[in-house]
Amino acid sequence: MAADYHYGVRVIEINEGSKTIRTTSTAVIGIVCTAEDANNEYFPLNTPVLITNVHGAIARADKQGTLLSTLNAIADQCSPVIVAVRVAERATPEETQSNIIGTTTVDGKYTGIKALLAAQIKLNVKPRILAVPGLDSLPVAIALIAVAQQLRAFCYVSAYGAQTKEDAVLYRKNFGAREVMVIWPDFIGFDITISNETTFYATARAVGLRAKIDQQIGWHKTLSNMPVNGVTGISKDVYWDLQAESTDASYLNENEVTTLICRSGYRFWGSRTCTEDGFFMFENYTRTTQVLADSIADAMFDFIDKPMHASLIKDIVESVNNKFRELKSNGYIIDGKAWFDASINTKDQHKEGKLKIDYDYTPVPPLENLMFNQRITDSYLVDLANSVAAN
Repeated sequence: MAADYHYGVRVIEINEGSKTIRTTSTAVIGIVCTAEDANNEYFPLNTPVLITNVHGAIARADKQGTLLSTLNAIADQCSPVIVAVRVAERATPEETQSNIIGTTTVDGKYTGIKALLAAQIKLNVKPRILAVPGLDSLPVAIALIAVAQQLRAFCYVSAYGAQTKEDAVLYRKNFGAREVMVIWPDFIGFDITISNETTFYATARAVGLRAKIDQQIGWHKTLSNMPVNGVTGISKDVYWDLQAESTDASYLNENEVTTLICRSGYRFWGSRTCTEDGFFMFENYTRTTQVLADSIADAMFDFIDKPMHASLIKDIVESVNNKFRELKSNGYIIDGKAWFDASINTKDQHKEGKLKIDYDYTPVPPLENLMFNQRITDSYLVDLANSVAAN
């Protein structure tokens, strides 16, 4: 408390008012890969490594394993921030799978996929776009989804081992999370390390394209129907037609599997997640709720422990509403609103330092199904006769 007596003038700073809410960074990729002969100082095992120059990291990656091909796939799309975790490849696929899934060691170190959880403290970035290209078997995919939920991130997994579209749809039934998209099949491309065409994992291209879209358009745009760089084909035959209903692509999309098509370049086709919750059926619906939750929560850090006067509560509400107005004007959401509900904020809660603020929002739906009503008529022939007579 300031002294009661002072001979002169005192100026007390009062920093109040609404706070600008910055949108959390979304174009941060998190990958888990193998590379036995990679530069160990640059890519230590089971350690999240921050990559801000993907081309510089490519020079330190081994030709064996999945790290080099994944970095090349990302670099073909853009040059985002990447958090990479390298794991050791073992004698059997099952042992390698265990390394990828990871654990917590006796000294508290996270390994494998779990190492992504340490990125925010160690690297001051949070991975938002996750994949384990080429190695995302079902147990790995399940572990990746769990980490994605903890990070409020989104992950892309392949329909691992699926040879047909029916296999892919059946495989998708293993998941029910809003944080995951299943993709089938893979791309084909020319690999300079073997001087031949080979399979290019679609999930590696997906995370790179997702980051590119976030940077150039925004997180409200889905992965679907955007050109993919660096590929020359698709690993399986997929029948697609823009107007036909009974196609392979339509069958896959109807069953929440994103597929690949070729029209004006190769593209992902499909925007659906694996949840049965209609509020999060689309990829951008999930990402919108994640971005809003983190952006608003992070901005409230400075409000914590301040005296809870009415002015503070009004500042919090206005801060959120200012952000909603910004996001609406830029097309990221349809609209949103925050408010203070006196009926759920009791004096006993306030006495304990608790405050509840409500807000709602509407994400931007992707145009998935465009329909035209086409009619044939002879009515315009009347105008034809009149036009001839007028001339």
